Amino acid sequence: MRLLCQCSYKGTNYQGWQIQNDSPTIEGKIEEVLSTILNTEIKIYGSGRTDAGVHAQKQYFHFDVDKVVDIDRLRYSANCLLPKDIFINSIKEVPSDFHARYSAKGKKYTYLMRLDERNVFNYEFETNVPYDVDVNLLLKSLKQFEGTHNFQDFTSKEEDEDNYVRTIFSVEVSYIEQVKQFMVTFHGNGFMRYQIRNMVGAALAIASHKEDENYITYHLSEKKQREIVPYKAPAEGLFLVDVNY
Repeated sequence: MRLLCQCSYKGTNYQGWQIQNDSPTIEGKIEEVLSTILNTEIKIYGSGRTDAGVHAQKQYFHFDVDKVVDIDRLRYSANCLLPKDIFINSIKEVPSDFHARYSAKGKKYTYLMRLDERNVFNYEFETNVPYDVDVNLLLKSLKQFEGTHNFQDFTSKEEDEDNYVRTIFSVEVSYIEQVKQFMVTFHGNGFMRYQIRNMVGAALAIASHKEDENYITYHLSEKKQREIVPYKAPAEGLFLVDVNY
């Protein structure tokens, strides 16, 4: 049977989702626990990777097991053994042709930033921007990413089967002036490595007058030569919010 799991995690103590040698990862911890409970080697397949320090509210993964299992008992046992910063929210059976990554139709990420000095209670979950930022210019810059574009300059991915073209359905921004906190939500059909962090970094560079207002437009243009932007926002402000199937 093929099982689809939804999980949440705090990424602070991990080197990202994808399993690595000699480094703690979310994928590695979950595989270890499931393999112990089911007494067989389990390989899980996530909806996508998240970088070191990035968090997830709703990450999805699937795996196969060659016997019928009690889903509720499996979820309970897994959460008892997993570290407290990883939690499986739900498990359900899915058709054998379902794939957590390839069946996904869209993803939603949120980036949190505070336009102020570090808050000792929130620093693991938001990026602090302790320099002057033009709020209106930041909003205007972020909205430029909406639509279908070639994002080759906003990812470190070396090759891409879709020629780096992705569609961002919407960029929603809310600002709580009392605490100077921005919440930026990106909803798109897919995102590449460092793409969101580079987009946020480029928008901040414009809003802090390090770059001209046409900086993003230039890097989204149909030029041949690839020029990866040198601005990458920190990981701790980024959350995978949900995956659409």
